[in-house]
Amino acid sequence: MTAHPAEALLLIDLQEAFFETPALAEARTEMVDAVNALAASARRAQVPIFLISTEHSRDRSTWTLSMLEDDQGYLFHGDPSSAVIHELDTAGMTRIEKTRDSAWFGTDLLLRLHNLAVGRVLIAGVSAHACITQTARDAYANNIRATIITDAVADERTDHKETVLDLLVADRQAVLARTQEVVDRWRG
Repeated sequence: MTAHPAEALLLIDLQEAFFETPALAEARTEMVDAVNALAASARRAQVPIFLISTEHSRDRSTWTLSMLEDDQGYLFHGDPSSAVIHELDTAGMTRIEKTRDSAWFGTDLLLRLHNLAVGRVLIAGVSAHACITQTARDAYANNIRATIITDAVADERTDHKETVLDLLVADRQAVLARTQEVVDRWRG
């Protein structure tokens, strides 16, 4: 297989807690099927895969403003809700933990991608209006191109998904693709 060192696949927040909302629970099977197809294709094409999850400390040191204001933390290390969804084949994936919407904030993602000479990230996961959008915008801020895989992205606010993706495209901060397009391209 031909390696694609200029690209990496970022899988965002595929954790049990995020699929407790009705909209994400409904989208789960279709989205996970698309993500697993992307991951299998990436493995065959030797595209690095980063599994990026959110975890917080019980001591409040990683809590967001809204968590502090509400005095309610979540996604604590070791809690069942923080676990990666069981349907996801995580073989060969590199794990990165984050505490904010962006996969770049407070992580070593940029260093890792620079070390791999990655110039484009392909983004899948949840949620489109928050973590997906912020990760794509910060990729742009770091001079790394972003492609969002639309059928491998879901949102608990279904009416927001299309709007935020359209904004990213209009701002020239991301392009959109579908799973099959990416799989076909990686297949060569």
